[in-house]
Amino acid sequence: MSEALPPGLGRPATRALTAAGLTTLAAVAQRSECELLALHGVGPKAVQVLRKALAAQGLELRPG
Repeated sequence: MSEALPPGLGRPATRALTAAGLTTLAAVAQRSECELLALHGVGPKAVQVLRKALAAQGLELRPG
């Protein structure tokens, strides 16, 4: 199941992910932490929130 982005993300991170076409956790799981951090607006706190939400769905970020 593809869950929507978690509500705990800040607005800049949500905008950055949406602009990159990453609107579900399944889509986010196809990216690495480095790829996410390269998006303007996505920082370490957002990645931490995403990791927690992914883990709750049995997903994780791509290695790299």
